[in-house]
Amino acid sequence: MRKVAVLGSGPVAKALARGLKAKGYEVRIGNRSSDKGAALGKEIGVPAGTPADAAAWADGIVLAVAGRAAAEALAGAGAANLRAKVVIDTTNPISAEPPVDGVLRFFTGPNDSLMERLQTAFPEARLVKAFNSVGNAFMVDPTFAGGKPTMFFCGNDAGAKADVARLIEQLGWEPADMGTAAAARALEPLCQLWCIPGLRENRWAHAFKLLRQ
Repeated sequence: MRKVAVLGSGPVAKALARGLKAKGYEVRIGNRSSDKGAALGKEIGVPAGTPADAAAWADGIVLAVAGRAAAEALAGAGAANLRAKVVIDTTNPISAEPPVDGVLRFFTGPNDSLMERLQTAFPEARLVKAFNSVGNAFMVDPTFAGGKPTMFFCGNDAGAKADVARLIEQLGWEPADMGTAAAARALEPLCQLWCIPGLRENRWAHAFKLLRQ
């Protein structure tokens, strides 16, 4: 996986597109808004186009949009353009309702996940959940006093997960494979946990670390 289409134009898309380019990947921006996509592409110094064009060109895709728009974004990329390709799903099922005492509200339940819904809707894509449990400021080459942080990931395809594990390491993280897509039911709520100190106390400079004995 060397040619990566980043679908989105927000802070996560910007951070990962810039980081992947810095690590030697070929990157293109795919966005349904030609103005937003072009602006981000110009800022980072990569080509931009429609989601379908970017996905057709790429051999790997980063889904970096709001969770409520995730299915629409993949549909816009085109099911045929996703076939057999790794799709790194960074999204979380955050609802439009305000948080409760710092806890984000989700539109999924405890026995469901957005990633599983996306994998069901696009069965020929090889989805891997990753980069959903930390803020965009720390997604590339994070530095913490406690050492290299852990990036949890999951997905149904072993080959896709191996590709994403290498990418996670290249971006400065310790990868931790949590199993199949069902594990997204546990990984997506890590976003809620990560955001609580920020929403309650405006503290955003932290990441998760898996300690082993």
